[in-house]
Amino acid sequence: MSHEEGPKADPDAGSAGLPARLRLVEEAAERIGTTLDEQTTCAELSRFLCRHLCDAAAVDLLDEEGTGARSRSPAALRRVATAGLVRVLEARFPDEGPEGPDGGSLSLRVLAEGQPATATATLSGGRSAGALSVPLLAHGRRYGVLLALRAGGSFSADEIATVHFLARLTAVQLAHARRYAAVQRTAMDLQRALLAEPGKPHPNLELATRYLPSGTSALVGGDWFETVRLHYGRTLLVMGDVMGHGLDAAVDMNAYRSHLRYVASTDLPPHRVLRQLDAAVAGDESRRPATCLLARVDPARGIAAFASAGHLPPVVFGSEGAADLLHVPVGPPLGTGAGGYELVTRTLTSADTLLMFTDGLVERRGEDIDVSLSRLARIRLPAGAGVAEVLDEVVLRLDGLHAEDDVAVLAARLRHHPGEGPAAPVPL
Repeated sequence: MSHEEGPKADPDAGSAGLPARLRLVEEAAERIGTTLDEQTTCAELSRFLCRHLCDAAAVDLLDEEGTGARSRSPAALRRVATAGLVRVLEARFPDEGPEGPDGGSLSLRVLAEGQPATATATLSGGRSAGALSVPLLAHGRRYGVLLALRAGGSFSADEIATVHFLARLTAVQLAHARRYAAVQRTAMDLQRALLAEPGKPHPNLELATRYLPSGTSALVGGDWFETVRLHYGRTLLVMGDVMGHGLDAAVDMNAYRSHLRYVASTDLPPHRVLRQLDAAVAGDESRRPATCLLARVDPARGIAAFASAGHLPPVVFGSEGAADLLHVPVGPPLGTGAGGYELVTRTLTSADTLLMFTDGLVERRGEDIDVSLSRLARIRLPAGAGVAEVLDEVVLRLDGLHAEDDVAVLAARLRHHPGEGPAAPVPL
């Protein structure tokens, strides 16, 4: 039977084969566990074995709750990787039980005993094959089992020892992958929990928000949004982005959010809110810098006041769906202690939709930010679209679901009250 590629190890090499086995182990350390994705790691193991030691290989994993050292449950094994002559994996085993084909009984025995086991399998046409099943065991926890088949021959003691080592190496990598995934879930759950309950605006303001984690980012980011009710029916809208990624960024994001709620409660204008927030955070050297855009919306007067700390400008979509990229003077990011924030005002009507966002929505690798913003400014939306429709359409047009960075976006519109005429805007 032909092999996938490369020579198989020589079971009769004896002591002369020691350097070859060491080279094999060194190569395995380089090729198995190149990512923190458990399915990729299992695929790397099965492919490596088929290049060097067998004709077909498969990896079955336990669900995470079944990985305890004393777990003997036959359930919850799922096949995540195969390699080589996959049809060989349809071999039948003499002791096969009700669990089905693919070495079910052999794998379950290995899973229960925690030790490698061999058997003879029957291929189609009546030919025999040597079978080897090895537990994926590390740090007292079972992660699954490996099944290797060789048509027409059995595995030597040295080969069994080598495969056992490779399975242990893989299990260690799986342990790392699952710990990493757990940290990821914790960070993501923290950020989702924080963003799931922003303060509610006054009833005179319609609001829609989205948070879209990056599909390519390895870690959660520090993107966030917030709304704070102020006196006289006004609402402060906030969009921020803590620099960096990971759990630390999510924690810092929460600290910025808490500081902002406190400072905003004093009812200062947006540029002074940023100044106070910058001074407070600059005194804590452990905090990462962050960008932030504030918009204080006053529906009664039909006006919004903006201030920016290093953040991208907002966009207003008019009644006909055309985009107007607002010019907001950009001060330094929060946490630098430099201050220097300016206030700018803009009239709003109940036909306008204000859009605030983080850079992940528009930025593209290797592209100048002005080009990215121009793409947003060219968008034309259907006239009469609702607030949520505007938000979703912008995300769709800019392919926000496949962005290279996390995306937070907020859309707001003044509620129209029948019988009310537009109030004359007055300076803040």
